[in-house]
Amino acid sequence: MTKRFSIVGLIAICSLFVVSCGNDDTTIGLAGTMRGGSGEGETLYQKAKSLDDAGKSQKAVKLYKEVADDYAMAPSAGQARFRQAEILDQQGETLNSFKAYQQFLQRYQSSNLYSKALNSQVRMAQAAADGKVKSSFIGLKSKISTKQIVEMLGQLRDNAPRSEISANAQFKIGELYQSEKDYKESIEAYRKLVRDQPETKQAAEALFCVGIVFLAQADAGNYNQATLNLANEALNDYLLQYPSHSKNAEARKLLQNLKGRDLDSSLEIAKFYDRTGQIESAKVYYREIVKGSKSGSAHDYATKRLKELGE
Repeated sequence: MTKRFSIVGLIAICSLFVVSCGNDDTTIGLAGTMRGGSGEGETLYQKAKSLDDAGKSQKAVKLYKEVADDYAMAPSAGQARFRQAEILDQQGETLNSFKAYQQFLQRYQSSNLYSKALNSQVRMAQAAADGKVKSSFIGLKSKISTKQIVEMLGQLRDNAPRSEISANAQFKIGELYQSEKDYKESIEAYRKLVRDQPETKQAAEALFCVGIVFLAQADAGNYNQATLNLANEALNDYLLQYPSHSKNAEARKLLQNLKGRDLDSSLEIAKFYDRTGQIESAKVYYREIVKGSKSGSAHDYATKRLKELGE
């Protein structure tokens, strides 16, 4: 009785594991869930290829998908999935094509078509992202949503970790969010690249862009001082970490401009205290301006006003 219970219990436990695997079409199916044998799969593949060769790609792509989905152990299943992705790409079905290439890359990592599939994903994700980014400037729009493009770029990044492809994909995510003025997501994407691949040229550009995005955010928020401080910090970090990068001179100019913004902000505060009779508080800010600058309109005004106030 106990032995029978144990066997039944074991079967029940095993069934739970099978159910928990779900039916994700990106995973390798269990042998028992696939139709027929590899012979049937090869027959179906040859039928698909004949249709393909005859120019009947619409019918062929459906059969290629069937081979790859239902006969994954067939010798030509990888080629079927790859060709399915190619045809979908040719038909302008970018998302479906990208997904099919993703399924191929996950299952057939030793295939001699792997690099070609990965490069196709690079091309499609880049084109989709550029369509979004350029829409802000020349009116070219992408029919694919930002969320979908970010998912594509994220998969591309993960398919080739710690590589040029990965760095480019992550940078493009930041650039995409930046073009849409999603400051928070843009900064997060750029910073992820700096954390994960700090040695890449894209990381240097990304850290510079963090400063640029903070400046844009400050401008959008009427020169928010806290955000300007974050921009200052990011640009100084950039100069410290990447002292020979091509944007160093531009970063120094931006930092100089930020210093000017700080002086203007301090001058406005000083004038406010001055106007409202809070002279000692006004003097504090006037002194800071004189100490923090050697010349300029703010420096001259503060110096003059301090003399007028008896200093």
